[in-house]
Amino acid sequence: MTDDSSTVPGTRTGTTPSVIHEGLPTQLPDIDPEETADWIASFDAMLDERGRDRARYVMLRLLERARETQVGVPALRSTDYINTIPPEREPWFPGDYEVEQRIRAFLRWNAAVMVSSANRKGLEVGGHIATYQSSASLYEVGFNHFFRGKDHEGGGDQVFIQGHASPGIYARAFLEGRLTEEQLYRFRQEVQHGKGAGLSSYPHPRLMPEFWEFPTVSMGLTAINSIYQARFNRYLHNRGIKDTSQQNVYAFLGDGEMAEPESLGAIRVAAREELDNLTWVVNCNLQQLDGPVTGNGKIIQELESNFRGAGWNVIKVIWGQGWDDLLARDVDGVLVNKMNSTPDGAFQTYSVEDGAYVRENFFGPDPRLRKMVEHMSDTQIQKLPRGGHDYRKVYAAFDAAAKHTGQPTVILAKTVKGWTIDALEGRNATHQMKKLTPDDLKKFRDRLYLPISDRDLERSYEETGAAPFFHPGENSPEMEYMRHRREVLGGSLPKRVVRSKPLTLPEDKVYDELKKGSGKNSVATTMAVVRLLKDWMRDPGIGQRIVPIAPDEYRTFGMDSMFPSAKVYNPQGQRYESVDRKLLLKYTESEQGQLLHEGISEAGAMASATAAGSAYSTHGEPMIPFYIFYSMFGFQRTGDSVWAMADQLARGFLVGATAGRTTLTGEGLQHADGHSPLLAASNPAVVHYDPAFAYEVGHIMKSGLERMYGTSEEHPQGEDVIFYLTVYNEPVPQPAEPEGVDVEGILKGIHKVATADGDGPRVQLMASGVGFPWIDKAARLLEEDWGVKADTWSVTSWNELARDAVAAEDWNLLHPSETPRTAYVADKLAGAGGPFVAVSDYMTAVPMQIARWVPGDYCVLGADGFGFADTRPAARRFFNIDAESVVVRSLQALADAGEIDPALVQKAFDTYRIDDPTATRGVKQEGGDA
Repeated sequence: MTDDSSTVPGTRTGTTPSVIHEGLPTQLPDIDPEETADWIASFDAMLDERGRDRARYVMLRLLERARETQVGVPALRSTDYINTIPPEREPWFPGDYEVEQRIRAFLRWNAAVMVSSANRKGLEVGGHIATYQSSASLYEVGFNHFFRGKDHEGGGDQVFIQGHASPGIYARAFLEGRLTEEQLYRFRQEVQHGKGAGLSSYPHPRLMPEFWEFPTVSMGLTAINSIYQARFNRYLHNRGIKDTSQQNVYAFLGDGEMAEPESLGAIRVAAREELDNLTWVVNCNLQQLDGPVTGNGKIIQELESNFRGAGWNVIKVIWGQGWDDLLARDVDGVLVNKMNSTPDGAFQTYSVEDGAYVRENFFGPDPRLRKMVEHMSDTQIQKLPRGGHDYRKVYAAFDAAAKHTGQPTVILAKTVKGWTIDALEGRNATHQMKKLTPDDLKKFRDRLYLPISDRDLERSYEETGAAPFFHPGENSPEMEYMRHRREVLGGSLPKRVVRSKPLTLPEDKVYDELKKGSGKNSVATTMAVVRLLKDWMRDPGIGQRIVPIAPDEYRTFGMDSMFPSAKVYNPQGQRYESVDRKLLLKYTESEQGQLLHEGISEAGAMASATAAGSAYSTHGEPMIPFYIFYSMFGFQRTGDSVWAMADQLARGFLVGATAGRTTLTGEGLQHADGHSPLLAASNPAVVHYDPAFAYEVGHIMKSGLERMYGTSEEHPQGEDVIFYLTVYNEPVPQPAEPEGVDVEGILKGIHKVATADGDGPRVQLMASGVGFPWIDKAARLLEEDWGVKADTWSVTSWNELARDAVAAEDWNLLHPSETPRTAYVADKLAGAGGPFVAVSDYMTAVPMQIARWVPGDYCVLGADGFGFADTRPAARRFFNIDAESVVVRSLQALADAGEIDPALVQKAFDTYRIDDPTATRGVKQEGGDA
């Protein structure tokens, strides 16, 4: 064995390096050593005679050729800091370049004026000018040549607009006649002028439901949501629900935004599933909010490495046409080397300095570079363009992306933030600059060659406090061209259209099984939900429309029985024999699979739920997402995604299983959910229920289907809400549905389960979810041991009760002359005797939401603090939420009211030892693990 330890990798010493980089394994046998030696000797000779630059060039061409011929050589992680598409491979540009250039000038002006106007004295509502100015060419190539609208025969594309670029999109809609000049002046003023009279700050479908389709301003979510949108398009196609083969997803992102974990976190999913229906456009203006993205580095090169490594097709658009001649002169690679070695911070400096500075500092240090530009004036050097502003370069990138197959594509386009506005261009403070002075606007007008006189500008400022918008006239060549291009491509974008038809919902008999109860068996509410889901999936009206989603936990939630029948979706099918193939419930993947198995990614699961829940509008196909997850890892981890789902007007079921602070205590602190109802309460679109019984589950889920996928006079196309159910892994006896059950109470949030017979001190016990058995036992103890009567109430939704009460008070405030409305919970509890004691496996803040409207003394027991690992009885004694603690608290409330002897409270306290978790040491518990 030869000792190569002294050999420096990469040097030619006559010994073989111990490692061959770029993924080529050293242990492959050399079947023809002589031929290999000839190739190496040839390379060495070229290196000696022609130098490293020539050798490098030839090697790169060989690698390129190897990839073209599918030899299988791994790709480079990054390429030179030049355009991916060389000039000789650029396609013919099919549009009218000059007309499109003028259109972009109009849009730039109107977008900037809109934001500046919104910040006139006395208004000052903010906005962002610079983002759209840097990305106008990127959008306009898409709008004029690639983005297909809703009327396209293929169904239309889905375009995720970068949030801060919204003014440019409004400007285009204004020229198209979709928005009025008055609306532009009312940018970010959505209330004071009346409903629909203003424009929202960012893309918000919930605020502008006929205009925007995707909410994008929560940075990072655009990236992951667009990936799962493209994937869901394929899911619909492969399952035969809709032909989406002509629909593409485009997402516009910022280079600073790529630092968000969600931006890059799921890119391997897009590559693994070969989503060539997805194109990302990353606007690399090299700036984030307060400064450079990577001043000492090169963000485009970083991103290229990330995407290439993940398996994406990467197209870099770095330099405009003005650089083509210089690069053609770069016979020794000195210019490319300078481009490769110059950090982003320096490029930003060059963008704000004059040509003389650039000549001296970029070209000057090397005499070969200086000679390369000696024929150019300082002005010409200063105007050397970045590729993201070169319309033909950008078109070439979009064209290549549209034709690429087998991989998603990312276009990395280099731009200047605030481009064409001298006061903003390339400056660190650009993000905070909201207003342009009259002098700024005059310079901007001149640079855009707009026919607006100084007098018109000054008059507009005198009359409105802002500059005028520009419109070339309805019959102008530019407007005719713009309308024609959108007509050819299928209509205006963005646009949200609801074309879906109501579903035929299941008959009532599908809920009969849950109404029967469990008899002598104990059943967790999670199993009740899953049982109903299985029945739904067999229903002819909605079965194929249900989209079960889980992040690697189908077996945990008892859903593995779905594997052989519904199957797990995989666009490649199943190319292996599963390890459990001989079992009845074997893991089965299929191209037509119904189950979305997201792996350990709650963020990905939420993105799938959003895509499925909004399919009724994006595709005209109502789909019913059913996303089940560990409740602690739902709202807490992905609350921002739930908010975006609500903004997108998506619908569906979110099911937080293993809910509560004490039901999964073996898992410890991180799994103990004591607060998700509070997080759900913060989202106006989320309807939260915490059912205790299987029959309650049936009524709640039926209501969810009817509200979201049925029709009503108030919501003829269904209601834009999301149902969130918290359910439990703890098996408990499930009672049969009582005759004459209070269905209205179940759906509004509270219904009485039992009324104690007889006279004597009385207390009202209230609980939700897994807490009901505690008050049921407490009621027995109170009567048997202390002579106290206890009525029991199941609170199916503390949140909905609180919302109803707040809504009643709001109505009364706005209708002072009319009969006041009262809270449902107040009406329901009116006349109930004794104090009210509420207990919850959540924080006390959850049941405390209704405190103001409870008509009597109200006492709350809850699981405040962090969770821990132990048995459920021990944990409930620790938090003082078990039956014995409820008894002591009830007696205390009665003593406070003067209805019993206070000594009984101390006696009960001593009897039950509620301050001592060790008293539960011998208490057994039944199952319910994770």
